[in-house]
Amino acid sequence: MKPSFLLFILILGARPSFAQQNNKSGDALLLEYYQNQHFADALDYLRKTYPEPVTDSKILSGLAYTSQMAGKLGDAEGYYLRIYQKDSSSVSLQYNLGNLYLRRGNNGKALIYFKQILLKDSTNFNVYKQLATISYNTGDLKADSSYLQKANQINPIDPDVAADLATIFINQKSYPKADTIVSKALNADTSNLLLLHQEAIISYHMEKFQQTITLCQQLIAGGFVSGDVINMLGISYFTVKRYNKCISAFEILETNKTASETSYYYTAMSYKALHNQDTAIVYLNKAIKKAISSNVDSYYSEMGDSYEKIHKLNKAVNAYQKSLLYDSKPMIIYYVLANLYDSELKNKTIAVKYYRKYVKTNPPQVQSVYLTYAKSRLKKLSH
Repeated sequence: MKPSFLLFILILGARPSFAQQNNKSGDALLLEYYQNQHFADALDYLRKTYPEPVTDSKILSGLAYTSQMAGKLGDAEGYYLRIYQKDSSSVSLQYNLGNLYLRRGNNGKALIYFKQILLKDSTNFNVYKQLATISYNTGDLKADSSYLQKANQINPIDPDVAADLATIFINQKSYPKADTIVSKALNADTSNLLLLHQEAIISYHMEKFQQTITLCQQLIAGGFVSGDVINMLGISYFTVKRYNKCISAFEILETNKTASETSYYYTAMSYKALHNQDTAIVYLNKAIKKAISSNVDSYYSEMGDSYEKIHKLNKAVNAYQKSLLYDSKPMIIYYVLANLYDSELKNKTIAVKYYRKYVKTNPPQVQSVYLTYAKSRLKKLSH
C-alpha cells in the first residue's frame, strides 16, 4: 500500500461518524487527488474539510505529509511540530522531521532528530543512511564512512549504500574492500547499473581487464554510456591487445565530441600497434592539442612583452617564439618579433624574415597601420 493511500485511510478513520454519509463523494475526490499526485489540490481539500484549530494527530499528520508532497515544506514543518508538542517520543515523527529538515538543507536540526532515534533504536538502517548523507553534506567524510558502514552491516544489499560506501573505498584505493561490498549487493540485484558501474571501476583498478570489458559492455547495453565507461573499455581493450576494438570504443567519444587527450593517445597507440603510422601521427597530434591549453600562446606572448619592457631582449625573443609554437594565428607575434629584431637587436636579416611572415598572413583592417609600417620597413631593409 502506498503511503499516500495509508494516510488517506488514517484521515478517513479520524472523520466523525455522523459525517460519513455526507462526505462519500468528497472522499472519492481526495482519493483521486492522491492517486493522480495532485497534492496541492488534496491539501486545499483537507484544509477546507478540517478547518483550524486542528488537534487530532492523525489529521495533522495527513496535513503535514500532503504539505510536504505539495512542496510546502514550511507548512509541513508547522504541522509536524504541533504533533511533536503532543508526543515527542514517536520515532516515525522524529524521522519525518529529520527528513523534512534534511530536504530544507538544515543539516543541524535533521541531525538532532535522527540521533534521538538512535538512542532508542541503534539498528535503524534508514537513520544511519540519512546520517551518512548529513555527514557528507557537512564535509565530515570520516563520519560519512562510519555511518555507511553501519548501514551496510544492517542491510548489505541496499544498492545506494553499497555504491556510496564502495566509492569511499575506491577513493582510498581499498579495492578488495570495495569489491566485497559491491559483490554482495550485486548478488541481490544483478542488473543494477549503479552497482555494475562501481564493479567496473573496481575491476579496472584491480587490472581485471577482461572482466572490465564485460562489465562496460553491460553498462553500454543498458544505456549507461558515460565518458569514464568508454575510457575504461577502450584502455582495457588496448591492454589486452584488441586494438581495433580500442579504436572503435574511442570513436564513440569522438563522434560525441567528447574525446580527450587520453582517448586520442590510446587511439594513436592502437594505430601504431597496427602499423598504421600515418594515422597514429594524426591522433598523437590531436592528443598534443588536447594536452595544451588554448591560452598558452597568450601566456608566452605576455611573458615576452614583460621581458621586453625590462629590456631582457633575448628572453623576450625566446618567449615570443614559444608563443608561435602554440598560436594558430600568430600574425601579431610575427610583427612584434620583426620590430624587436629591427629596432632593438639590430638584426636586419631576421627582422626581414618576420616582417615577410607578418605581411603574408594578410592582417585584418584593424592592423592596417602595422601592415603599412611592415611593408615600408621591408622595402627599406631589402635594399
